[in-house]
Amino acid sequence: MTQSPIFLTPVFKEKIWGGTALRDRFGYGIPSERTGECWAISAHPKGPSTVANGPYKGKTLTELWDEHREVFGGVEGERFPLLTKLLDVKEDMSIKVHPDDYYAGENEEGELGKTECWYIIDCKENAEIIYGHTARSKTELVTMINSGDWEGLLRRIKIKPGDFYYVPSGTLHALCKGALVLETQQNSDATYRVYDYDRLDNNGRPRELHFAKAVNAATVPHVDGYIDESTESRKGITIKTFVQGEYFSVYKWDINGEAELSQDESFLLCSVIEGSGLLIYEDETCPLNKGDHFILPAQMPDFTIKGTCTLIVSHI
Repeated sequence: MTQSPIFLTPVFKEKIWGGTALRDRFGYGIPSERTGECWAISAHPKGPSTVANGPYKGKTLTELWDEHREVFGGVEGERFPLLTKLLDVKEDMSIKVHPDDYYAGENEEGELGKTECWYIIDCKENAEIIYGHTARSKTELVTMINSGDWEGLLRRIKIKPGDFYYVPSGTLHALCKGALVLETQQNSDATYRVYDYDRLDNNGRPRELHFAKAVNAATVPHVDGYIDESTESRKGITIKTFVQGEYFSVYKWDINGEAELSQDESFLLCSVIEGSGLLIYEDETCPLNKGDHFILPAQMPDFTIKGTCTLIVSHI
């Protein structure tokens, strides 16, 4: 049976560090002036996306995964494996560590571990990320955290639009203010906060920190996530491969003109981050606009994209 592209309605999350860029850049109807996250392609219990078109319209992605596994090529697993987010980081995010699958399984009641990656859509001049640390042992890590030696502990890296960072579980990390980011990650919300700049939540209380779990889950000494970027150009498209890893592979498709493509994976997750175009297959045409998110299912026929647009594409 031929399958069509499955477009999704995202879920938005208000965050202490969020802003309005998701509205200003993509035209989304955001819930407040502090909207930090768009869960664009999500089957997580805390915010599942909803199918916006076709025979599955109105179903959550979780229901689609549970009831129509053929859409995803029969991939096994209790939980949909990936989660695509857009992040508007108006203020610094908390410094945190995510667990691996084993540690999450032992401590987080059904959550997966969380390896993730970031594509920097846009950022302010001199914007930074925190990526890794300088501690050589767990003892040194604890000592530096307890003494508040954040300047000595944290590795800061300048970023620019178009950069890509692979963030394996166990990495001490944070996005800093002024960044607009597409994040591809394992489908997990397991996070251990180490430092939050002494900020207070809406109730005037400091946000919870998780020192013991963070130290237990952290990779010490720090190891940079390995990426092996490559670029391929052909008629109408340039494909940049960012990472082909254990949990996901991530690509950027720059369409300029008319590109003929095929879907050879169990499924592809696609996000239009710039421009517009048309996706054409058999006798059907789907408009593509900045801010659209969709899944190309297992039995998707060969297709063409016409226009000038940029997509971030991922698969397991």
